Parts: sequence; C-alpha cells; structure tokens
Amino acid sequence: MKIGALAKETGVSVRMLRYYEAEGLLAPARTSGGYRDYGSADRDTVERIKMLGASGMTLPVIQKFLPCALDTRGEFEPCDELTDILKEQMALVADKILRLQESHALLCELHAKVDNRSLDG
Repeated sequence: MKIGALAKETGVSVRMLRYYEAEGLLAPARTSGGYRDYGSADRDTVERIKMLGASGMTLPVIQKFLPCALDTRGEFEPCDELTDILKEQMALVADKILRLQESHALLCELHAKVDNRSLDG
C-alpha cells in the first residue's frame, strides 16, 4: 500500500510516517519505481508506536522498546534489558498522575472559593 493509504488507515500523517522511517522505526519495501510499499506488518508497527506513544513513551524510548514487540500479536513482551526502561516509564506516568491530581485539587479549591463569593454577594 502507498504511504497515503497507510496514513489514512492508521490516522498518522504522511509526514510522521516519513519521520518514523527516517528514525528507523519503519522500513517499507520499495517498488521498482522507488515508491514506498507498506504492508500489514508496517501497519501493525505504526499501531504499536501509537499505543506506546499514548502511554507516554517518547520516540527514542519507543525505538528501544519496539524490538520487544510480538509480531504475531498486538502485545509486547518486555526484553530483559528493557525492564528498567519500562519501570522508568511507569514512574513517569505515576508522577504525571500525581501532578494532575494536585492540579485538580487546586482547581477544585479555587472553584469552591468562587462559588462562595457568588453566594456571599
């Protein structure tokens, strides 16, 4: 499939797909005319990249983690050498959750003060 079709199927822009290729995350076959020819394995790889990105991983971390992908399933089996990266990513997400909870508490406090003012006036 051509790059535009892959972009449409995955919801990832053509520009980003080219970036993935430049970074070594994708290696599409080439037609005799030199055009990229993406297959279902490339589509699966893009979906894995999206899933890992949604978990908070950056592309450099995803580059290290992708080799642990199980090709036959949409799942991952952490490689032993990447267990530390996985733990680090979990800690980063936990920290983000804590900061969001603190932000939420502050917003609730401010909202309560605004509500009390409107009741007083």
